[in-house]
Amino acid sequence: MTGNYAIEARGLRKAFGDLTVLDSVDLRVESGTMLGVLGPNGAGKTTCVRILSTLLGADGGTATIAGHDVMKEPRAVRRVIGLTGQDTAVDELLTGEENLVMMGQLFRLGGAASRRRAAELLDQFDLTDAARRPVKTYSGGMRRRLDLAVSLINSPPVLFLDEPTTGLDPTSRMAMWETIRRLMAEGTTVLLTTQYLEEADQLADRVAVIDGGRVVAEGTAGELKRKVGSERVELTFDGEDLARARALFDGEHVGMQTLSMPIESPSDVRDLLNLAASQNLDVKGFALHEPTLDDVFRTLTGSGPRTGAATAADGATGAGASVGAGAITGETA
Repeated sequence: MTGNYAIEARGLRKAFGDLTVLDSVDLRVESGTMLGVLGPNGAGKTTCVRILSTLLGADGGTATIAGHDVMKEPRAVRRVIGLTGQDTAVDELLTGEENLVMMGQLFRLGGAASRRRAAELLDQFDLTDAARRPVKTYSGGMRRRLDLAVSLINSPPVLFLDEPTTGLDPTSRMAMWETIRRLMAEGTTVLLTTQYLEEADQLADRVAVIDGGRVVAEGTAGELKRKVGSERVELTFDGEDLARARALFDGEHVGMQTLSMPIESPSDVRDLLNLAASQNLDVKGFALHEPTLDDVFRTLTGSGPRTGAATAADGATGAGASVGAGAITGETA
């Protein structure tokens, strides 16, 4: 292994025709930790995951997974990773149990061992009662849990999660978070891409922000928040005062009638309120908050998180985590 990094990428490059999707991307994930990767759709997140998981070749750069060279040793890499993509990759006509047993056999666990491992995972992911039902009868949250269980059939030390909770309701998302936390507590190394900033804030040890195919910032959530400034105050005005308030304070418009401004100390709030009063501006309410990952995202990428369809470049490489049996078991290069 390179140092103590279970995942290490240096200078990854990838282009589709004239469109550069990855431009010298460096990523490092220490063993037993999680790196959360944030970025707008089309920033290159899924392309990066597909390269690191051997599903896509790179145009340049190097990468190692648990000490194995991704480009030179793809079969060895596939034996030590699990991958859950943006779309579920399970067979809807099979039962949950059958999906897991089939995957275990593809990994050459043997029939009895595959059934034992399937039973363990069904219990771990609270799917035992639905084990013998066709997957087409599962809810969205159940399918995502089964998809994650499938990626863990061989107990991989490294796990790639490409937007694993997209489309889930809040309750299912929270349940998935708890499952991921348990995996991390057991020592699994995780690279997570997500459009949910709270998800990265809650789960990741470190966060990398990708924009335009480059890593534009990397660090702990706290470090990134401190980069965008100190506390902010939000002042709310009625409609007729809002235009004058914007001209006076030059604040960022963050709501229908709310302006957000950075402050250096609590006394700044008093000064702002006094200034508003001196101009006969009626402040309807105010609130203090520390920088969030949403602030980081907007500052570094110039936008909030995007939740629409991915661009052609990154979306074309993110159509699920389905991998042929040969690729999974290391039978193909």
